[in-house]
Amino acid sequence: MEIEQTDLPDVLIITPQRHGDSRGFFSESWNRGRMREAGLDIDFVQDNHSLSAKKGTLRGLHYQSPPDAQAKLVRCGRGALFDVAVDIRKGSPTYGEWVGVELSFENGRQLFIPEGFLHGFVTLTDDCEIIYKCSDYYAPESDGAVRWDSCGIDWPLEGTPVLSDKDAEAISFDAFQTPFQENAP
Repeated sequence: MEIEQTDLPDVLIITPQRHGDSRGFFSESWNRGRMREAGLDIDFVQDNHSLSAKKGTLRGLHYQSPPDAQAKLVRCGRGALFDVAVDIRKGSPTYGEWVGVELSFENGRQLFIPEGFLHGFVTLTDDCEIIYKCSDYYAPESDGAVRWDSCGIDWPLEGTPVLSDKDAEAISFDAFQTPFQENAP
C-alpha cells in the first residue's frame, strides 16, 4: 500500500496494491493493521456508496460538525471523479486551502480526509460511483455545507455543474463559521 502526503497536513492519498491476472484483480481497500502501522488508527463505522448519472455532477462541499465529525476514506468504484478537501480548522496554517485529486476505477487511488475538512467532488464521467468509509454515523443535526464555488477551487468543469438544492443554496465560505479548532476533533 502506497501512502502519499498531500499539500494539506493529514490529507493523504492511499493507493492499495492490485494483484491481477487474466481474470482481473484483487485489492485490499482498507486494512486496519496496516493503517495503524502507518499512523492511521481510525474506527470506520459506516460505508456510503452513491451513483451520479451525469458527468459534471458536483456534490459538496459538506461536513459534519462535532461531536459527529467524520473522517472519510474516499474511492471511485466506477468512472472517474475529482475529489476535494478544504481545511476548515480554525487556527490551522492551511485554513481555507484546498487539495484536489483525481480518483478513478483505473488508478485505484483513495483520498483520506480527516475531521475538520470540507469534502466535495465532481464527476468526470457519466455513471460515476463513489464509495467512502466514515468514522461516525450520519447525523442530520450536525450536517452542513459550504458553497462549492466560494473557496477558490479550480474545478475541472465544462459548463454549469449538476447540483442538489442543498448545495446550490449553501452559504459562502466568507460567511461560514467553522466549528473546528486546529488539533481538536
